[in-house]
Amino acid sequence: MPNAFITGTSSGLGRALAERLLQQGWAVYGVSRRGCDLPGICDTTCDLTDTNAVPAALDALLAGVERLDLVVLNAGVVGQIRLLAETPLPDAKQVMDVNLWANKTVMDRLHARGRPVDQLVMISSGAAVLGNKGWGAYALSKAALNMLAKLYAHELPHTHITALAPGIIDTAMMDYLCDEADADAFPALKRLQDARGSERMPDPATAAARVLDVLPRLRERPSGSFVDIREILEPEAYAQLYAGR
Repeated sequence: MPNAFITGTSSGLGRALAERLLQQGWAVYGVSRRGCDLPGICDTTCDLTDTNAVPAALDALLAGVERLDLVVLNAGVVGQIRLLAETPLPDAKQVMDVNLWANKTVMDRLHARGRPVDQLVMISSGAAVLGNKGWGAYALSKAALNMLAKLYAHELPHTHITALAPGIIDTAMMDYLCDEADADAFPALKRLQDARGSERMPDPATAAARVLDVLPRLRERPSGSFVDIREILEPEAYAQLYAGR
């Protein structure tokens, strides 16, 4: 039975990935702040920004697990959409703590366990490359995450690492981005509003299936690469999206 470890399993893409892998016969180990009640999952609650709590939580969760065939570092936050010049530094640091440094903490603990990790996917975003107005702290954190993947690829040659942008997904995060954030001030939000309710913004279950389906193709890229899933599955949409960057 293959083993998977996923962060952010309480909702959204992380929960959907866990559910699909469980249905496919995987043993799934998850960690999140709020917990996950999926039948069959081995789950623990932990704030991944608490660097003192993470090692013990992961050691207890993964006790006896001799190999991880797949790791998905999915937990993340978007922060507030606003001008970077108007973003207080503590707010930006909080986004970086969740989206970047928490992943480093998890990576280091998995490495310290000394058990094989076959494939590792860090959930990134097109925002890391597009740099649209208003996405300041989030875009910075995901750009740094892309480099984290590249740097760890040098240090962990037996683990294939990818920073993967999964495309836009209809999760609770979209309630804020589509309904509350100011699309007139930040035009990139209009693309999300237009896509919501269409196949261009799939639900988490559909997005999870897409992510798992492309895992073998990610391994065709050099370890440490940033890949936008749309480049593989929707090349025309991908080219249009990135044309103006």
